[in-house]
Amino acid sequence: MIPRRFSWLFDSLVLLLAFFAAYASAPVVQGWVIPGGVFAWPWVIEHLAPPSAAGPFPAIREFAWMLVAIIPGTILFLEMLGGYDRPKRSVWRVLLIDVLAPFLAMSVLALGFFATKQNSWSRLFFFLVTGYSGLALVSVRVVGRVWRRKRAQAGAYARNLVFVGSARNVGLMADYYRQHFGAADYREFGWLNLADQRPDSDLPALPFLGSAGQLGDLAVHRPIHEVVFAAEEAGNACLAKAIADCDYFRLVLRIVPEPMLTTELRDLRWMHAGEPSQLPGIVLRPHEIDSDALFLKRLMDIVVSSVLLVLLAPLFAAIAVAIKITTPRMSVFYPWRVVGQNGVEFTGYKFTTMVEDADELKSNLMALNEMTGPVFKIRHDPRVTALGRFLRKYSLNELPQLWSVLKGDMSLVGPRPAGPHELVRYELWHKRKLCVQSGVTCLWQVRGRNAINKFDDWVRMDLEYIDNWSLWLDLNIIVRTAWVVVRGTGS
Repeated sequence: MIPRRFSWLFDSLVLLLAFFAAYASAPVVQGWVIPGGVFAWPWVIEHLAPPSAAGPFPAIREFAWMLVAIIPGTILFLEMLGGYDRPKRSVWRVLLIDVLAPFLAMSVLALGFFATKQNSWSRLFFFLVTGYSGLALVSVRVVGRVWRRKRAQAGAYARNLVFVGSARNVGLMADYYRQHFGAADYREFGWLNLADQRPDSDLPALPFLGSAGQLGDLAVHRPIHEVVFAAEEAGNACLAKAIADCDYFRLVLRIVPEPMLTTELRDLRWMHAGEPSQLPGIVLRPHEIDSDALFLKRLMDIVVSSVLLVLLAPLFAAIAVAIKITTPRMSVFYPWRVVGQNGVEFTGYKFTTMVEDADELKSNLMALNEMTGPVFKIRHDPRVTALGRFLRKYSLNELPQLWSVLKGDMSLVGPRPAGPHELVRYELWHKRKLCVQSGVTCLWQVRGRNAINKFDDWVRMDLEYIDNWSLWLDLNIIVRTAWVVVRGTGS
């Protein structure tokens, strides 16, 4: 959802374009309404095209002052009529508001003209701007709704659910979701049993994922958004751990008491207070990060990555040619299969900096590993080519990751994604670094990454970033990263 203030800015741009479109078409329309034109009806000639209208249309600077009233006035009336409200509204109400808002804004402006007895303004242009503004706002809203509906139907906004409880209670909860929601809203990911052993019977169309004690590990390896826990007397210990795991990995937890599932209510109703699932229970949600700040972060990722990809295109070409000259048998890009936010795997790319059989040689170099923990790192890695050492010194091998940032797989700033072979060796507390979007650079990059030889210290910096995140911190890290790159203190 686009934050309100950005919706104001976007609609202001739409209204500005409508203004220029109205001015561009005004001379043509004027020719239609003057005497002899195709719409030269008496009422039109009298009210829209007086005889003086037959001359050249006035310059745009004579109408520029109208923008001061049109844009703020339309935004104000959109706000007053509920045009920016979050709840879903009928398409007809949306269209009515978008047509009515510019009409009301122009009506107030016309009333001001009438009160001050101003007769020099162009009524034709006045009506054109009003009509174009309403048409532009309606068109943008319709396109936006169609695009969002298509994405919703494709499951882009569906939330992955994991059920926890006995087979009987999980079956009841799963049936509830199937009856009230479609695949576009919630996706049943699987279920966990309260007991450690596998249940005697499986649930149809609902994969068994293990025991409740595995929830924390599952939260990293699988893209889970919400946990629905059927609270039973025998599962208090499991519930306590589920609360701790969901708190640590920022998952929504819905606790549904068993009697609420099994008792048939006649008159009592659960006051769900706007809960979308309307399933009775206690809902624990992680602290929501400012949506405006997250929107700005993504906007910054898109703008910076796209600009750099264009500006650095000649450098990309030069590096590609150099790689092919020095290592003709190697591909230019090294595909980097990693695990990102919430366990989602993706393929990123770096410039190739190692010899062809680098992966096979790695097992022979494990004794030289300078990093404790699951990560493999050697300061003077013999597998790196001469060109690769130069690219790594100035972090030029990382540049193709800008494509992953533009696609949305990564951000400019965030914890480093994990390789699948590394993730299996992570301790549980390490895995929390994957509860936010991975990034190209982070705190460890600007605090002397070559001097860090303990993976635990690396992760602590990532967790520090998560706990203290702000746009200012991102900007600070980006500026400091640029300085590190210029100094040539890369890996």
